[in-house]
Amino acid sequence: MRKAKNLVPREADRLGTVQGHRDGFGFVIPDDGGEDIFLSEREMSRVMHADRVNVRVLGTDRRGRPEGQIVDVILHANKVVIGRLLNENGVLIVAPEDKRIGHDILIPPKGQGNAKLGQVVSVEIIDYPDSYRQAVGRVIEVLGEIDDPGMEIEIAVRKYGVPHEFSAAAKKEAEALPDTVRQSDLEGRVDLRDVPLVTIDGADARDFDDAVYCEPLMFGKIKAWRLIVAIADVSHYVKPGHPLDDEGLLRATSVYFPRRVIPMLPEKISNGLCSLNPDVDRLCMVCDSVVDQSGVVLAYQFYPAVMHSAQRFTYDTVWEILSNSKGPEATRFAQFRPLLTNLYSLYKILLDARQKRGAIEFETTETQIISNELGKILRIEPRLRNDAHRLIEECMLTANVCAADFIDKNKHLSLYRVHGEPSEERLMTLRQVLRTSGLSLGGGEKPKPKDYAKLMREIKERPDANMLQSVVLRSMQQAMYQPDNEGHFGLAYPAYSHFTSPIRRYPDLLTHRVIKAILAKKPYTPVLPPTVPLNLTLPRKGKGRENAVNAKKSHSDAKEAAANGTRLPKLPKGANAAMPIWGQLGVHCSSNERRADEASRDVEAWLKCYYMRDHLGQEYAGTVTGVATFGLFIQLENLFVEGMIHVTELGGDYFQHDEARQELRGERTGIRYRLGDRVHVLVSRVDLDARKIEFSLVKSVGLEPGGTTNRRQIILASDTGRPNKKAAPKKGRPGSKEPQKHAGVNVNAAKSAGNLGANQSKNQAGRTASKVAKSGKPTRPAGKPAGTKPPVRSTKARRK
Repeated sequence: MRKAKNLVPREADRLGTVQGHRDGFGFVIPDDGGEDIFLSEREMSRVMHADRVNVRVLGTDRRGRPEGQIVDVILHANKVVIGRLLNENGVLIVAPEDKRIGHDILIPPKGQGNAKLGQVVSVEIIDYPDSYRQAVGRVIEVLGEIDDPGMEIEIAVRKYGVPHEFSAAAKKEAEALPDTVRQSDLEGRVDLRDVPLVTIDGADARDFDDAVYCEPLMFGKIKAWRLIVAIADVSHYVKPGHPLDDEGLLRATSVYFPRRVIPMLPEKISNGLCSLNPDVDRLCMVCDSVVDQSGVVLAYQFYPAVMHSAQRFTYDTVWEILSNSKGPEATRFAQFRPLLTNLYSLYKILLDARQKRGAIEFETTETQIISNELGKILRIEPRLRNDAHRLIEECMLTANVCAADFIDKNKHLSLYRVHGEPSEERLMTLRQVLRTSGLSLGGGEKPKPKDYAKLMREIKERPDANMLQSVVLRSMQQAMYQPDNEGHFGLAYPAYSHFTSPIRRYPDLLTHRVIKAILAKKPYTPVLPPTVPLNLTLPRKGKGRENAVNAKKSHSDAKEAAANGTRLPKLPKGANAAMPIWGQLGVHCSSNERRADEASRDVEAWLKCYYMRDHLGQEYAGTVTGVATFGLFIQLENLFVEGMIHVTELGGDYFQHDEARQELRGERTGIRYRLGDRVHVLVSRVDLDARKIEFSLVKSVGLEPGGTTNRRQIILASDTGRPNKKAAPKKGRPGSKEPQKHAGVNVNAAKSAGNLGANQSKNQAGRTASKVAKSGKPTRPAGKPAGTKPPVRSTKARRK
């Protein structure tokens, strides 16, 4: 590995992972969990995103952050990079799709293979960059044209490192499994085949991992309800140490994209043998509980069983039956009406208990992308929820709480789903915003879930409810998996686990194994296969970062001990030897969950940008959903697409950002733009490469479209001729990676991205209109050298 010139490693040097930024700079995330170390563009020219490095802190940058210099590269993380093949002044390069990688990959004459210019390719890196040399690679896979149906998903799974192909060993093991339940599988199981369990899922669901049944009963002298939640018994077929389990651990979760799912387990298991399909026998793990009229679980038991699903329902069908007892669906499924009515009666009880418990409820609008067979977006519409969705949700919550209680009472290690209370910093910001809206959050320095629930009820009827709800939501911590039970703040549960989705979540599979071990009166300790790399990425802050630091250390100690043939350090008295393993599993599953969410959002953002190309120059009403120093985040009404009005589009005034009031205020004019304000905007620019949509504020005078373009395919409203006239190229994906002075919102990014602060005067000077180059081949602008120094993106006024 290369070392910095004249730099000799010292004890004070710190080990960490590089995190690149699309504007050229980066950070080293130290393994010890300390403050992130800033890397200048010059330092980033020697490394790539996700590389493992030794770094030396030399001082602080102009913002007071520790600034470092790379001592040496320990491990190059990017073996293969995905991007587009481009021609720059006769030199072939691949521009990475992951803009955190600030290096173009030089392709030698014989490294092109069968790839054509403009196509999306995978490149194997032959030589890594340093301060004086460009990265070199060769094409090993041609994925196709940029606008091929499903290409955005092919890009995302490779860009985020989502495993999407099962190993030969896993496929072989899956194929060897039986197609049906065998007689030998029934040993030791309770027979529930005479109980009319039903599944209730979305219309497009393919894997059914839960079924429910409910009936009234007398529990002693108490009127109560019996709730049976049957969950697919994946642990019967996926055994520890086998290839299928290795694949499940590697992925840790299924990843859901529009029109495609990357499953955690092969389809023979997820859609076949373990899916609770109707009219076939299936093995399951059951949570059989008794709930009283106030929603309190009086008793529960877990046991393995065999079931026979009586009916596959959709949410809409169930809601139609429940809301119209004399309708056609109610007549068609008359035999199931008593069961569904029982479930609905119990749901109302559980909902009342939820409200009394103080669980926080957010009424967010989820969207779904409706496409034709070729993948072209027809429309974006809200995903409507009804009481059938909430009914199943409450049943699953009950089973998950029982699972956590069962494990906790038996003092067995496992993974809990933990949601911590808000941090002091976020709490302070929330209270500042609430104060400007005439609201307050009770509870003093340590508000309880009930305090938040009360606040949400006050917000619900206000005209700015959506805005305030988003502010409250952003004050919350992110839920995660860990072996230490710290409760679930949002749901107001003292203990909570994931038990109900072992087909698509590895923590649920682990929970099943723990429950089975407790029933068999045997301990269960997971074993981490050496062939499965763990994802121990450090989150930015909070308890998750602390967990990741501990997991990295214990994982490193275990590997070092195994390599040296020595024993691990002696644990403190009373400590469980399996705790470090469970800690590593928790961090791994949490990290892969975040990775899946990022990949899904990336695809959705690209699809929305692609969709909005046909709406350039058109005007829409929108709502301010975020305020930053560099502009306003706007969500279009009815289209459910988010973009940005840059601060320089707000007029000639200088706008001050007031974080407490969540507003931009003009110093001279006094004009204010706040969260929740309704505005009228014009779709002025779409940047597919950066997943950005940019709006202009509609005024009484004509607006200059503004913005500059280079290799990136940026489509301007001015290119369309007149407003409301559709004119957008159907092919081509941006190539340039240089940052735009007139930058829109990355619809995939957090609205609190403080690293994008704007220098308004410089940006204003740089915002000159330009036309998109119309050439047959994707090229870099003339006059820009290629193949000399690594072309790290230059950053102008708004970098860092």
